[in-house]
Amino acid sequence: MTGLHPGTPYPLGATPGPHGVNFALAAPRATVVELCLFDATGRHEQQRLKVTAQTNGVWHAALPHARTGLVYGWRVHGPWVPHEGLRFNPAKVLLDPYAREVVGNYGGEDLFLGHHPADPNRRDARDNASIALKARVVDPLPPAGPAPRIADGDRVIYELHVRGQTRLHPGVPPDLRGTYAGLAEPAVLDHLQRLGVTTLNLMPVQFRADEERLFKLGLSNYWGYSPIGWFAPEARYWTGRPGTSPASEFRVMTDAIHARGMEVVIDVVFNHSAETDELGPTLSLRGIDNLLYYHLRPDDRALYQNWTGCGNCLHLSEPRVVQLVMDALRHWVTQLGVDGFRFDLAPILARREGGDFDPRAPFLAAAAQDPVLARTLLIAEPWDIGPGGYGLGQFPPGWLEWNDRFRDTQRGFWLHRGVGLGEFAQRFTASSDAFRHDGRAPTASVNFITAHDGFTLRDLLSYSERHNLANGEHNRDGHAHNLSRNCGVEGETDDPLVLAERKRLARVLLAVLLLSQGTPMMLAGDELGHTQRGNNNAYCQDNETTWLHWDRADASLVDYVSRLLALRREAAPLRSTQWWPAYAMPDTTALRWRTPEGQAMTPADWERRDRHALAILFAAPSPATNWLILVNAEAAEVAFHLDGGPWVRRLASDKDSAEAWPLGSTVTLEPGSLWVAKT
Repeated sequence: MTGLHPGTPYPLGATPGPHGVNFALAAPRATVVELCLFDATGRHEQQRLKVTAQTNGVWHAALPHARTGLVYGWRVHGPWVPHEGLRFNPAKVLLDPYAREVVGNYGGEDLFLGHHPADPNRRDARDNASIALKARVVDPLPPAGPAPRIADGDRVIYELHVRGQTRLHPGVPPDLRGTYAGLAEPAVLDHLQRLGVTTLNLMPVQFRADEERLFKLGLSNYWGYSPIGWFAPEARYWTGRPGTSPASEFRVMTDAIHARGMEVVIDVVFNHSAETDELGPTLSLRGIDNLLYYHLRPDDRALYQNWTGCGNCLHLSEPRVVQLVMDALRHWVTQLGVDGFRFDLAPILARREGGDFDPRAPFLAAAAQDPVLARTLLIAEPWDIGPGGYGLGQFPPGWLEWNDRFRDTQRGFWLHRGVGLGEFAQRFTASSDAFRHDGRAPTASVNFITAHDGFTLRDLLSYSERHNLANGEHNRDGHAHNLSRNCGVEGETDDPLVLAERKRLARVLLAVLLLSQGTPMMLAGDELGHTQRGNNNAYCQDNETTWLHWDRADASLVDYVSRLLALRREAAPLRSTQWWPAYAMPDTTALRWRTPEGQAMTPADWERRDRHALAILFAAPSPATNWLILVNAEAAEVAFHLDGGPWVRRLASDKDSAEAWPLGSTVTLEPGSLWVAKT
């Protein structure tokens, strides 16, 4: 391996073949590009080869006789003019953005800085080859096999963290806990299958580099929203067993999940990179072609647009950046067996040069027509901190979106009675005000009460204030407005009355989440009664704060959630994929809203601010089944008059009994409870 051949400009990255490896790197403003070869550990640079072929801004070369396992990095030469957006520094070895496997870890060392530590305007001449992140050439995995197809109305999402899900799981062998292999263990998948979820949403699993600030505090970016290797599975969740790799182990995991009839969605971060702001490290894109890959400030291109709050934004108006994202997504589908993606701070993906959101932006158009990605599940977190940063409902048909209005409405309605019946009904029926346009279905609304970002369900009912001191930010981080309710005691207690109220409210919130129209999403551990001791921003807590404590699981709550999801599967109107018409149509099920007295809701009833109880009737043509949901968020008991019938109660959030129970013409619901009945 002494000389390079010209090779080809496509595909980008390192591609092994029968006669060697082809390398291609998009760096249109570079003046010289060098391919650097390392020993297997990645610490010792053995050769530095000048790449001479360049086509349309792509530098390319073929290395004859090279094989998989080869470790390499790039040195990219060019001008150092930060105020013009140019930050080339050949003293820094750079990670290939197409790396399928990453060698090494960023530890916050200032040797990674492209600029001099004492002067951001000077280029740092120190060589970082020994510690730089490098790529390893790997063979492709066999094509992913068929995955289960979950009907839109049947989908129930379960958001989990690979490490936290199994780190303390007694049914997982100790050497597999906290890993991809651990998540594939039968004891783990048995629980999820019994629960009735259909779709596992994994928090970020792309290779990451933690922030320098966290290293100084002895912490890490546990959530993983700090990517630098978009094609490579995070190595921290790999067992390291001989004969395996992070990618092969991840693929075994997705195959095992598919075998149980469940989908795999991964949380992806294409809005920013781990290189952070102008004072951050030079790991990859910044040194390859800073002007190409990032949105820079027009008044001073030494500075980065920061519509993410993380220091930088990827520039997805650039075709090469769109190509990087699209190629990475296809890789996760075809090679690693992923069925869909949840996009963190998704408006960034569709922001033009000036920052305006465009629903026809290049990335959104590319994803819509792509033969691989158009068939996957695409979920947007529809907000960032850019211009007009909150955009619920603005994504095009085919996309689902996290619906925080559902979260806030249900918290406000059940915990504080600060939300009216009209708002409750709007969110219960999938937020047509946001999603009923351009042919979008009710399932576009991803309903949630809790998610990784915020309180767990147990903490939502145990803490009125955040308790985030362990994060090292003086309790200033995390949401201050949580609509939580501690039920009279801040934190843990053995008071039986407080515990009873918390149990009752947890059960009713789970019921309204899993029985509302739309796509429900649960937070992992809520069914167990998991607590983070009031930390509502545990992004840097890789410890027992975030790991699920299976030995403390609330078995009755697990059983209750299983019954809720079984009921959802049984009751077709609760998972309808069609919007309910304003008026009943002949020979179809009709949605009717009733007062507790059994009368049709009038405009005056909807506008009342002193009432938080109603009945929801799904009336089907005879002899089909009618379904009835009784809602009481009042502070006192409410009597409901039931027409029709005979009615049989199938679920009561305030009762432990799972038995079907015949109902009379009048029933009384306890405060903060929800019942489901059928004919």
